[in-house]
Amino acid sequence: AVEEAELLQKLYHLLEAKGFQTRMEGVALLLDLCKSSPQLISTNIVQIFDHFVLRISDSHKKVKQKALDVLAEIIGILEDALNPVIVGLVEGITTNLNSKDPGVRTA
Repeated sequence: AVEEAELLQKLYHLLEAKGFQTRMEGVALLLDLCKSSPQLISTNIVQIFDHFVLRISDSHKKVKQKALDVLAEIIGILEDALNPVIVGLVEGITTNLNSKDPGVRTA
C-alpha cells in the first residue's frame, strides 16, 4: 500500500510539473499504470483524473496531444471504471474540438 501511495504521488507530481516534458512523462506513466495496475488506477480514478483532465486542456500542445492520444488507449483499458470521471473527460475533450491545432483536433 505504501508503494502504491508513493507511485500515485509521483504520478500527481509529474502531471502537475512546470516543465512540459515532465508533464508528458506523467501522461506516459499514467498509461503504463493503466496497463500494469488497472486496479490501482480504477480504485483511485477520481483523484487521478482530477490531475489528468488538466493535461487534456494543457497550455502546451504537445502535452495536450499526448494526453488525448493516451486517453484513447486508457478508455479501451479501463472502460467501466471511467464512469465516475466521464463528465470531466467529456468537458476536456469538447474544449479541444475547437482547437486551431490540427494534431490536437485529430487526437
